[in-house]
Amino acid sequence: MFKLWGLQFLLVVHSAMCQNFEDLHVSGPLKDMNFSIPEGGGVRFVYQFTSEPPAVSFRATGEKDGIIDIVPKTGILYLNGSLDRETKAVHRLQVESLDEKGNIVKGPYAVTIYVEDINDNPPEFDQLKYTGVVRQNSRPGKPFMSVHATDRDDPTTPHAQLTYSILHHFPNPYGEMLFQIDNVTGAISPSKKGSHYLDPQKQDTFTLVVTVKDMAGMTMNAFTSSTDVIITVKESLWKAPPVIRIQENSTQVHPVNITQVHSNEPDVIYDLFEKEKLPRLPFSIDQNGVIYVTEPLDREEKDTYSFFAVTKDNHGELVDKPLHIQVIVEDINDNPPVCQPDLTVIEVQENEGGGSNIGSLVATDMDEKDTLNSRLRFKIESQVPAVPTSNLFFIQQDTGVLQLPSHSLNKRIAANYSLKVLVTDGVFQTICDVQIHVIDINDQIPIFEKSDYGRVTVAENVPAGTVILEIQATDGDEPATGSSYVIYQVKEGDPNNSFIIETDPETNRGFVKISKTLDFEATPVYNLVINATNPEPLVPGVQYNSSSLTLFKVFVTNVDDPPVFHKPVYKAEVSEDIPVNTLVMMVEAYDPEGDTVRYSLEGDVRKWLKIDSTTGQIYTASTLDREQQEVYTVEVVASEQNNAAQKSKISFVLHLNDVNDNPPRLVMEYPPFFCHPLVGGEKTFIQATDDDEQWYYSSFTFSLVGDANMKNNWEISKVNATHAYLSPKHPNFEEKVYNVPVIINDNGRPPLERKVNLEVNVCKCSSENSCFIEVEREHSWPSTGQAIGILIGVLLIIGVLIGGVFFHMKHKQKNEKKSNQKDVRDNSELKTLT
Repeated sequence: MFKLWGLQFLLVVHSAMCQNFEDLHVSGPLKDMNFSIPEGGGVRFVYQFTSEPPAVSFRATGEKDGIIDIVPKTGILYLNGSLDRETKAVHRLQVESLDEKGNIVKGPYAVTIYVEDINDNPPEFDQLKYTGVVRQNSRPGKPFMSVHATDRDDPTTPHAQLTYSILHHFPNPYGEMLFQIDNVTGAISPSKKGSHYLDPQKQDTFTLVVTVKDMAGMTMNAFTSSTDVIITVKESLWKAPPVIRIQENSTQVHPVNITQVHSNEPDVIYDLFEKEKLPRLPFSIDQNGVIYVTEPLDREEKDTYSFFAVTKDNHGELVDKPLHIQVIVEDINDNPPVCQPDLTVIEVQENEGGGSNIGSLVATDMDEKDTLNSRLRFKIESQVPAVPTSNLFFIQQDTGVLQLPSHSLNKRIAANYSLKVLVTDGVFQTICDVQIHVIDINDQIPIFEKSDYGRVTVAENVPAGTVILEIQATDGDEPATGSSYVIYQVKEGDPNNSFIIETDPETNRGFVKISKTLDFEATPVYNLVINATNPEPLVPGVQYNSSSLTLFKVFVTNVDDPPVFHKPVYKAEVSEDIPVNTLVMMVEAYDPEGDTVRYSLEGDVRKWLKIDSTTGQIYTASTLDREQQEVYTVEVVASEQNNAAQKSKISFVLHLNDVNDNPPRLVMEYPPFFCHPLVGGEKTFIQATDDDEQWYYSSFTFSLVGDANMKNNWEISKVNATHAYLSPKHPNFEEKVYNVPVIINDNGRPPLERKVNLEVNVCKCSSENSCFIEVEREHSWPSTGQAIGILIGVLLIIGVLIGGVFFHMKHKQKNEKKSNQKDVRDNSELKTLT
């Protein structure tokens, strides 16, 4: 069979030798070379080395491993089998060329073949089955065991990158997995659900089917292996102890061991932290989980403590869930009773019946409530004075309620008593002081010094609070008590409560005051009946009589009052376009004395209104204009006909409603302009407004007027209710000012319109994109052009002057010549005559 395979191989080699070299994959001269070839793949060509005379053959030596060789005559380096990276990752060869005698011509050269990995090995777990133990209530995400797998493929490639997952979970009673696995490390930990529900009493064993995939689990063609993980659930050692009870003020040597906690994990660090922030936490924990109280506790300072025990690993991470530790400080009887207040004062009427409760002594104890340590008992130790008997008072031993055993108090025998009361809690005792004041009973009625105070005359305009009379009643009961204090009231004759009476608490003197403004026209005379009473009720058998009543009359004198309007203010609302002489309001006033009232207006600055002096009817006197003033206020004056000084004023407020009586107008911050030359697409905002009242639905329309040429040059497009765009329709505009007629319409009722000739400037613009305006030069120096013009003008004037002078000289010379010729002729004629 080997001979047959060899024959086939020779045929392949022969075929290759017969082919042109260009048909091979790559060829080239002999030199050091590196090749990277995927493992597997069977027989294949690698490279062909070309020879140079005198070389006629090639030889390869080194790590051929029976797989790699070279055809001597052709220099073809080839594989006669499959490479395996897991067996050998690198093959190092030496290749040399030989002449006909077998001598080395070139070489040896190093040829290295690197075997590229392919994913041809599945991952393998290092155990057929894993077992682990987890404690109940273990912290979620805290690993308690791990699985591990390896892959023989190249670890630097995804072929050996492994991903772990849980395929099956037996049993799974809650629908969600109770365990989770780290897909990279294989660490297994309880899930949140598992941390809460794992319970050995319900299920103590679980089987997980864990899978591992290579290619990082990113492809369906990855190799997969699986293993079983048997997990046993055990009861948690990490349990909160029962509520700890510590007796206060312990005399033991501290610290004292009060409990111990145990972690589910070994080698943890125990610690305590507070649920509430305290100045100090009188507890500690050692490295075995033993918790100590470090000092005596005081229940009256703090009766409960709540804190947590925790476990941490060496990195400071929590290992177990925090355990809630609760400590109750038990009470001992270490506090005496306390009187509340230090002195108890009780008032008792002398006619108090036997068996009556007259008051209570209050005492407290800081020891725990509703325990024997805070149970108090009361006992009267002494009574001063001891008259008429030494046991005049009784106290209930468990409540501290004081009682009168019999009807035996008499203010004339003793007005005050001092009691010493012993209060005890069984261990401690305290003496509390009680003072009892015997107060007089209300058996005397107030008696007026006068039964009739006669008459008092008062003007009707006297201000409220004025005292008009002083009255006096006396009471024979004990002064400065509710039995002797006098309260005065108007019993009859004051149906409108126009008077009040105040009492001086020291003298019981009464002061009759006016509480409301009097009105002669309504009530000219008051017949008042006043009674005097006490705030304490009278004792049975005693009643108020006529001695506690007095009379007096109040005569109200008339004062001339000004007229009174029926309303404090008058308001009206009219349209601004109502005709002149329209009635807008009628005001009305009356005079308390019955005098005739006359009306007039003040503050009518716009002369818009007039009033009928007799009827109070207000009319429009001229055209109204809301745009000048929307709310117009004037004063209406009502005066007496016979005494004009007696007058009253009120405000009349006239609100004007808008009508559409103002045409719209343009609002422009600056005249519109366009920069010359135009390029097309320019536009400028134009805005309209209206002096009439603007509502949210007010709007304006814009349109062009003029001939067709105007409409061919310009167009208007609406932007919103108040704005529009004006834009040129072409760029062929000259540099000048254009008049563009625009019509603006409002949407009032009736609608109004206005025609506006809008001046639009087409101008050269500055760099700031505004029309360029040449500024006058400083000190009025002319520009260059102006200077040249001035110079030419001056030269022309000089030329004219010179020409005039020259012409004048010529004319003079001509005249002189003629004169000389005449003189010669005259002389000649004269000579002839002579």
